[in-house]
Amino acid sequence: WAIVPLLMAGGLFLCYEGFEQIWHALVHRKDADLHRQELREALIDPAVDMRAVEKEKIKGAVRTDFILSAEIIVITLGTVGTAEFGVRIAVLVGIAVLMTVGVYGLVAGIVKLDDAGLYLSQRQGGGAVPSLVRWFGRGVLAFAPWLMKLLSVLGTAAMFLVGGGILAHGIPWLAHGVERFAAQGGGLSGVGPLLSALTPLLASLGVGLVAGAVAVAIFGLVQKARQAVR
Repeated sequence: WAIVPLLMAGGLFLCYEGFEQIWHALVHRKDADLHRQELREALIDPAVDMRAVEKEKIKGAVRTDFILSAEIIVITLGTVGTAEFGVRIAVLVGIAVLMTVGVYGLVAGIVKLDDAGLYLSQRQGGGAVPSLVRWFGRGVLAFAPWLMKLLSVLGTAAMFLVGGGILAHGIPWLAHGVERFAAQGGGLSGVGPLLSALTPLLASLGVGLVAGAVAVAIFGLVQKARQAVR
């Protein structure tokens, strides 16, 4: 009985995280520029501990990953909820191993991409092969920031799609409305298949944006009320 409420809570949190990033980027753009300048100065200053500077970002990333992992486990439980106990345990263990080694292993590799590029670019030796290795390392260093920016945009969109999709499926009348609209659009000649495929994605995106905006607004009001009480 707790599977659907847990899914809805996790989906709402993902929508909140996604919209909070967009809202912060729009409202605090000058603060973001100042923060980037402070980071550049901190990188130059050897007395600054960059681990302490990145502590808050790491904490936020761990929190989001925890929610995503919990959502995956809950979805898995909902899928095999009627199976035998041994089957449920085996499936959950398999999903846990796959997520930890596969997905988070890939994330760890992406995070260390710039370190790998720096290591390769500093390799010593003459000849064609060491020169090629150093050239490849410099290329990785140049490519890593662009990859991070792209993944940031895609990650935010994924939060809305996944969170909004979970919320849309958890509200029966909304889920039926999306299915009905997709079925009607699929009957159109020419663009029917494309419209039918895009309708659930656009609906999830729209629900995610609206839910995230509402969640950010409510959380902001709660924070102001707590500050007023203090």
